[in-house]
Amino acid sequence: MQNYEESVSFLGTWGPFQRRVFFSLCLTCVPSGYNILSVIFLLASPPHHCKIPANSNLSQDWIKASIPLQGAGQSERSSCCRYELDLVQNLSAAGLSPDVLLNSSREEDCKDRWTYSTEHYQSTVVTEFDLVCRDQWKQPLSSLFYFLGGVCGCFLFGQVADRFGRKPVLFASLVMISIFSCALAFSPSWPVFTVLFFMLGFGQISGFIVGFVLGSEILTGSAKVYFSSLGYPFAYVISMIILTGTAYLVRTWRYLSLILAVPGVACIPLWWLIPESPRWLLSRGRWHEAELVLKSAALQNNVEPPNIIFASANVENATDQKAESYSILDLLRTSNIRHIMLILWIIWFSGSVSYFGVSFNTSSLYGNPYLNYFLLTTVELPAYVTVWLSTRNLPRRLSFISLTLLGSLALLLVQVTQHSHPAVTLSLVLLGKYGILAGNGLIYVYSGEMSPTVIRNTAMSSCAMFSRLGSAVSPYLLQLAVFYEFLPWIVVGGLSLLSVLLCVFLPETFRQPLPDTIQQMAVKQRFRWPWTSTPPSEDDGKSAKDQLTAPEIICTTRL
Repeated sequence: MQNYEESVSFLGTWGPFQRRVFFSLCLTCVPSGYNILSVIFLLASPPHHCKIPANSNLSQDWIKASIPLQGAGQSERSSCCRYELDLVQNLSAAGLSPDVLLNSSREEDCKDRWTYSTEHYQSTVVTEFDLVCRDQWKQPLSSLFYFLGGVCGCFLFGQVADRFGRKPVLFASLVMISIFSCALAFSPSWPVFTVLFFMLGFGQISGFIVGFVLGSEILTGSAKVYFSSLGYPFAYVISMIILTGTAYLVRTWRYLSLILAVPGVACIPLWWLIPESPRWLLSRGRWHEAELVLKSAALQNNVEPPNIIFASANVENATDQKAESYSILDLLRTSNIRHIMLILWIIWFSGSVSYFGVSFNTSSLYGNPYLNYFLLTTVELPAYVTVWLSTRNLPRRLSFISLTLLGSLALLLVQVTQHSHPAVTLSLVLLGKYGILAGNGLIYVYSGEMSPTVIRNTAMSSCAMFSRLGSAVSPYLLQLAVFYEFLPWIVVGGLSLLSVLLCVFLPETFRQPLPDTIQQMAVKQRFRWPWTSTPPSEDDGKSAKDQLTAPEIICTTRL
């Protein structure tokens, strides 16, 4: 299996078969991208204040005066309290002016629900179930459950995909997205909504990861580079942009939830257009099925396949591996893979916190929220173009460090301009989002190239699991503003800097063949002072042993 890409080179890189797989898999990521921003629009919290009952017999002036003013300039009405309604009614009945209500008057909590602004949202989960004031903690908790669903989905579906195949897991995820998106619209209460939202998150990221792995294994050469760095991410971003437009047109959360189910249902017929990964079939010893897939592909490409596609030695190796099943624990088997995965897990966690932290913090910016989210989403298109150009021409490590560093510095500068120059602040946020996202796009490709075939989906899913842990934490970043206004931006920028430092220790994979076994993985880089030398550990693979042996032979010859 070491010469897999050479064995399938007779197919070419961009025939009818590759084009069909390319565009079909790009379509399968639309449901995942269409759902990811649902957490922002479904759980949006518009401005609100205590509701004054219609039977209170108060004039509009008295209703307005019954809400205390707050803020530094005393210009905003309180969201969670009002002056005592009995007192207000007595003063109104006495024929007094609303001006007699002073700040020293007694206040009370909102006892008659709230009145919400409908400027941007007609109805959200927050407005329907009153997730504000004393129940405000339920709003980020709902987001937390959504992303924890992604954590569980990655943990389970990643191992299932490595054991039972990429294709069944991909379409199971699409079915889950469709079913639970539709079920959300009929949630009778907040607890039921949270459970269904958890299940929606369970399928959302799993489908994206499995589709990415499947395309990376079926396609080869330049087609694989186009798919992983441009085509697949572009389809994901365009679906996010479409959701922003949909949310702008459909401002009632129940109708929006029903629409979220449409892309998943539309992708089900693609089952008959997408094959199973021949590379995965070969890793499981099912070489006959792998040859059938490749011969069918040769027929579509009008090329003549060789009589024997895989050499007998490769088939024997694949058969030997059939009895061996891999689990997430194998990611910690050797020192080399253990150190690489630990670094990747931290980088994915940090990148996700930064990415979603920027998205959630957008609510603190000025302007129309739909326009802000549209701009933040659109900036991802040039980011992925940058990823594509980088993966074609530049080393992975240098590209990731440069782009992530750019995003980090831009976000750290937000605290300088946020109040004085809103336009400059928005530009810095867009630049920061560009750098962070370009780095995240590169780390997808980088991680897939470092992971061996026998456990690639488990490795990628474990990374996505830590990514979803970061996503789960990100809604709580806004709470840090209580301690210091700009602390959320500092945390986001600081985590990006941490990713830059850790990437220095990862091996370079640019123009290197994909590893098929754990032993074929590249050896991680070690930090060494110029005047010191540390031999690599014995379990870092064959390449490490070769590096250790060569200097000994040279020294012996010279002596």
